[in-house]
Amino acid sequence: MTASRFGGDTAIGESKQMSRGPRRTGSVPIIEGIVSQHADEASFLWFQRNGLVVSAHHSVQHLTNHDNRISAHLDGLRVAAEDGWKGSGPTSEDPGTLFVGTVLALEAGDTERLNALLSLAEAVPALQPGLIAAFGWVSASFLQGTVKELLGARSSFRRRIGIACCVMHGVDPKQSLDAAVVDKDLMLRASALCGVGELGRTDLAGICDPDRVDHDACRFFAARSAVLLGNRGRPLDELMAIGLGPFANQTSARRLALQAMTVDTAHGILQHLAKESQHRRWLIEGSGVAGDPTYVPWLIGHMKDPQVARLAGEAFSLIAGTDFVALNLERARPVDFESGPTDDPADDNVDLDPDEGLPWPDIAKIEKWWAANQQRFQKGVRYFMGAAVTRKHSIDVLKNGYQRQRILAAHYLCLLEPGTPLFNTSAPAWRQQRLLAKMT
Repeated sequence: MTASRFGGDTAIGESKQMSRGPRRTGSVPIIEGIVSQHADEASFLWFQRNGLVVSAHHSVQHLTNHDNRISAHLDGLRVAAEDGWKGSGPTSEDPGTLFVGTVLALEAGDTERLNALLSLAEAVPALQPGLIAAFGWVSASFLQGTVKELLGARSSFRRRIGIACCVMHGVDPKQSLDAAVVDKDLMLRASALCGVGELGRTDLAGICDPDRVDHDACRFFAARSAVLLGNRGRPLDELMAIGLGPFANQTSARRLALQAMTVDTAHGILQHLAKESQHRRWLIEGSGVAGDPTYVPWLIGHMKDPQVARLAGEAFSLIAGTDFVALNLERARPVDFESGPTDDPADDNVDLDPDEGLPWPDIAKIEKWWAANQQRFQKGVRYFMGAAVTRKHSIDVLKNGYQRQRILAAHYLCLLEPGTPLFNTSAPAWRQQRLLAKMT
């Protein structure tokens, strides 16, 4: 599929996105306050969505419900026509407003407004996530011509948006990607290196050499793509080094590296982490990703510590495949437990609870469950959500798991069959559901 084929892929369930841009029906009165509320809510819900797509306790069905709310507010702005444009005017402080404005501009085919939004995003990098997300949100039929112009633009920023758009929609921009992976613009090159792995471009695997770049983002995406495309040598070592260092993508690098390693190699990494107490959370998380049931008794022991109990429970579930809520393996939150910001103005802790939303494990019930089921698990073998890692099982987790589990499942599909395009677990839920229905 090439970039010139954007369009014509409409599906049941995206009807709210298929109406052509802002419109006013009949003589419906426009109330400025309501229009403004639609814009504010759509922007805020998009911001919330960024957390949902990497959540440990939200499924694709939760994402569907959330996306429907965003679509409803966007539809309110479409109905308001020109008043919808005014009410959704982007600000230089809020990338969510750029998401809303760009969606409306793309759906309306309004080139003048779209160019203004692109220029604003280029000038204010903090707004770019909202702009890029809008290109991934709209249906491909609204991108006909636009993506081709972006890929051929003189501006490296616009070419980067074109590449990112293609990757989000699973479309191979072919020659444009070939050129971008060696472009002098580092941000464009990073985006292209990301696309090589996510699109399964095995013919470009040789270019994904992290030792050839000294830019952090390029180094990460080169290593990540090389590993997704089957390289278990130097790129895997580099990915793990990024995962253990002070880098922006350390968490995703660490998880993918552990997935790609053999069980024995992953065990060696975990033993190294165990030597330093500040890595305890990484060690617990990594044990679940490594998947060896040998770690289960150790994880159950950590469930006694309220500071890491929920994280240990999540790691246990990654190995055993247990849903604490469905199996009644959870308990109430400890009465005296405090985490995250408090109402005390003298409290300097402003960090959010990293395990918010995860169930509290009931140790007695979990020990009983493990005693009854542990014979199903062989030590030294990698398990993922209660079963060996296979294509069929990974697809099942993609369909039924929580977002953090689904991200790992998407990785496994690539690791099992290098060249497989990476399933986009952040795509609009209706698009994900359509693709999942075709997977067997």
